Amino acid sequence: MMTLPYHFHSALQELITIQPDSIVSRTFFEDETVKVVLFGFAAKQALSQHTSSKAAMLHIVSGDAQLTLGDNSYEVQSSAWVQMPPHLPHSVVAKTDMLMLLYMLKGCPK
Repeated sequence: MMTLPYHFHSALQELITIQPDSIVSRTFFEDETVKVVLFGFAAKQALSQHTSSKAAMLHIVSGDAQLTLGDNSYEVQSSAWVQMPPHLPHSVVAKTDMLMLLYMLKGCPK
C-alpha cells in the first residue's frame, strides 16, 4: 500500500455515528503539531464548562448548539468556528444532533 503525504476525508460524518442520548468522539488525526477529534452530539447533550491547557479551535460541521466562551454565550449553527487560547472556560450544548471538530494545537504557548 502506498503512503501519501496528506490525509483526506471526503465525508466526516462517515467517521462517527451519533448515538441517542450521548456524545461520541473519535481522534482521526494526530501529529506533532495538532490533534483532531470529531465529536458527535445527540440533541440536548452537553460538555459542561471546562478549560484546556492547549490552544484549540472548534468548528461546527453540522447542527445547532449553544457555545459559551468565558462570559459570552452564542447560538451557533453549522459552519461556526472559534479559536480559543489556553485556559479559556468554555462549554457546548447541542440543540440538535451535531458534528463538531476540535483541533488541539500542540506546542503553543501556555
